[in-house]
Formats: sequence, C-alpha cells, structure tokens
Amino acid sequence: MNYTQKSRWKFALIIGAFLIAGASLFYTNGLVQKVEKEERNKVQLWAEAIQKKARLVKYANYLFNQIGSDERQKVQLWADATRKVGDVNAPIGDLSFLLDVIKNNQTVPVILVDDRGKPQQSRNLADTVKAKQNDTGYLNSQMRLMGKQHTPIEIVIAKDRKNYLYYSDSKLFTELKVVLNDLVESFMKDVQTNASSVPVILTDSTQTKIVEYGNVDTLKMKDSVYRKELIADMRYSNPPIEIELPDEGKRFIFYEESSLSKELRYYPYLELGIISLFIMLAYYLFNSSRKAEQNRVWVGLAKETAHQLGTPLTSLMAWVEYLKSKNIELTDEMEKDVKRLETITSRFSKIGSAPQLEPFDLVDELEETKDYIKTRSSQKVKFMLNVPPDTDTVAMLNPPLFSWVIENLFRNAIDAMGGVGSITLDVSRQADTITVDITDTGKGIPKGKYKTVFEPGYTTKDRGWGLGLSLCKRIVEDYHGGKIFVKSSEANKGTTFRIVLKAMTKV
Repeated sequence: MNYTQKSRWKFALIIGAFLIAGASLFYTNGLVQKVEKEERNKVQLWAEAIQKKARLVKYANYLFNQIGSDERQKVQLWADATRKVGDVNAPIGDLSFLLDVIKNNQTVPVILVDDRGKPQQSRNLADTVKAKQNDTGYLNSQMRLMGKQHTPIEIVIAKDRKNYLYYSDSKLFTELKVVLNDLVESFMKDVQTNASSVPVILTDSTQTKIVEYGNVDTLKMKDSVYRKELIADMRYSNPPIEIELPDEGKRFIFYEESSLSKELRYYPYLELGIISLFIMLAYYLFNSSRKAEQNRVWVGLAKETAHQLGTPLTSLMAWVEYLKSKNIELTDEMEKDVKRLETITSRFSKIGSAPQLEPFDLVDELEETKDYIKTRSSQKVKFMLNVPPDTDTVAMLNPPLFSWVIENLFRNAIDAMGGVGSITLDVSRQADTITVDITDTGKGIPKGKYKTVFEPGYTTKDRGWGLGLSLCKRIVEDYHGGKIFVKSSEANKGTTFRIVLKAMTKV
C-alpha cells in the first residue's frame, strides 16, 4: 500500500471517528435536553405551587385578621352592652336586647372587674377550669395574661363609677393562629428545600437583603460580592416570583437551574473531550509503536544491505588492484565507484547507531558530493555553489551520512527536472548556525505536501519505496541535531529545500 492510499485510509478513519463522535454528541445532547426540559417543567410547577401557596398564606392571613377584627368588635359590643345594662336610665326594652348580646358571646374569654380591680363576672374561660371561675387568685392570673395580650376596655357605668373588661383571643382564633404560623413555616421550608433541588433565595421587597436561601453553598453565601452576583445571575436566568407574607409584606423568590442540570449540559462536551483525548493518546502510542517498529525494520534492512554489499565490494576492490597492476586504463573512475560503494556500505552500517560527529568544512563535503553527481548525470543539468567569501562553514558532521542527504536531494531534483535544468546551492552563516539552500528548477511541490514529502512511503515515482527524504530527515535532525524542510516551491518553477546545522564556535 503506497503513501497516498495510506493517507486516504487515515482520512477516512478520521472522518469516521468524527461522524461517530458527532452522532454520540448529538444523541447525548438530545437526552440532556430532555432531562433539562423535565427539570424546567418541575421547577415551573414548583414555582407555580409556591405562588399558589403564597396566595393561600395571604388569604389565610386575611381571614385571620377578619376573625380577629370580628372578635374585637364582639368584645366592644359586649362592653357597650354591659355599660348600658348598668345604666339605670336605660329603657326596659333595650335592657332585654343588651342581655341577649351579653349572653350570645360564646367564644371570646372575658372578665369584668370593677374600678377596684375585683372580678365581677367572667365568661368563656377554659372548660377544664370551671371550678376555678370563682377563684379570685385564678381570675387575677387570667386578668394579667389578658392584659398582656390586649388593653382592657374601660366601661363608664356612672359619673364616679367605672368597670374594666379584660379579654383574650378565643380558642378558635388561637388555633387559627397556630395553623397560620405552621402554614408560614411550611411555606418557608418549601422555599428552602424544594423537590427540584434548585438553588433559591428569598429576598425582601428591595431584592437586595436575603431573608432565606436553600441549595446554595453556605460558606460562599458569607461573601457579599458572591451574594450580589448570584442574585444577578438568578434574575438573568428566571424572573423572580413575587409573594406577600403575613406581617412581613412583599418578598421575592429568585431561583436558577440545579447543579445537576448544569453538569448535564456540559456532560456531552466533557464526554467528547475524554474520547478525543483517549483517541489522541491511542494514536500517539500506536504511532510511536509503529515508528519504533519501522526503526527496527530500517536498521535491520540497513545492516543486512551493508553485509550483502561487503562481499562483492571486497571482490571489486581486488579486481581494481589487479587491473592497476596490469596498467589498464579507466581504473581511476572504477576506483572512485568502488570507493563510493564503500561509502554506501559505511552509510548503511551506521544506521541505527549513534554516528560519530567530527568538525568538517561543510563546503568541502558539498563540493565533493556535487562533483561526484555531476560526472554521473546529464550535461544538461547545471550545478552552482554560492558561498560568501570569508565565511566560516565548519560544522560537526558525519561525512558519509551527510553526503547521503545531499546526494538524495540532488537525485530528487534531477528527477523533478527531467534531466534538464539547474541546481543551486547557497550557503550562509548566522550567529551559531549554517544554512544550506538547495534550489532546483523542477516541477515543484504542492504546498499541502511540504511536510508529507518527508513521511516514509511517500513518492511520486512509479518505482521506489519513498524512503529517501525520510532518511534525509532522520540523518539531519536525529543524527546531526539540525533541521530540514521545504522552504518554498512553485509549480513548474522549482523547489528550495533548506538545511540548518549548528556551526562550530570559534575559540
């Protein structure tokens, strides 16, 4: 399978992974939206129930006040009737009516005392203490309790004679008050601990002072800035519920969605992030394992190649010596090729082990490789080497491996030009680096392939394994600690490869 096919498979797998992740995200997000909708419905039902209960509390308080007002009117009427009964000038018909008024008070506890504070009569005291209704001590204790609850009503009987009417709330009114207090307390608990577990805040009429709160971090609520920000956030999320409480006036309930709902909203993205992280980790481990396996294969292949070349190379060296002894011409060129084979064998033998780097003049190595390739390529290919005068180009190199890089770049350039064109080498030095630009006049490289050309298996040729530039990258970056990349390229005009190496520092 060539590099293009592998790339297509990778692209297809990535698209498939994104489709699966997208489908998972879409489905999970749909479920989360359903849960959020159900929670919003619950919160809305809770809010409506709170409003109804607030109205119930308000109505119960209204009834309670009405009953209290009626009882006070009844006591006042009872006092007026008592005063008129004591009036000697009252008509006989009115007296019978007034006596009926006094008799019809069946609920409000009352004690009538004279101006010396002596109980005269009592009515509607507790059933369990009927035996004590004539007990002066008991009546005096009841008068003190009644006096704390209500101011006694003064009854003028005559010019120099007054009575006082002590009274307290009726049993029914007292029970209603307990019920109302329980209802208010229950309402406050419902606000604090709601079934939907949503954060709620009960404020005063100014919407700034917090009266009660529930499902909120107690420690954070001690911070005044946090409280203000929380109320503002809640107001933004939902309009506050206005209620009216007995003896307290207008109140506002602020609320927002629960922490569970918030977590569910971000859960799909968290899930996708974890899956993506897992995929990237798996890809990294797989890629590292694959590269390690490739390294082992390349090292094994290189060692085997060096071993296989060793035997015929030894034989060729012997034949060259034999021909030289016979004074046969062309042995110089043959000897150069044999030395090149020896260099190639040395290159392959060094793959997989840390090469020894020594200070060499970079230009000398470029010149030697250029001359060798020039004599073995078409005369229509022109080679040029440009080096600024007095430029120090000494770098730490392994000559056999570095010349392999330049040779590969030359051969690729010649193939890209179809055997016709020019190859220019421009050498320059910066503070601590030496730069080599190799420019050809070939067909160019698409911009999207600038990095791809260095991948193992990438090739545009019908024959070849696509390992040349991959080995160049390995030699320059892994063995020499430099960089190699496509500096620029233009279709049908040429390509420039750049090599950057560390320069030797002058002592």
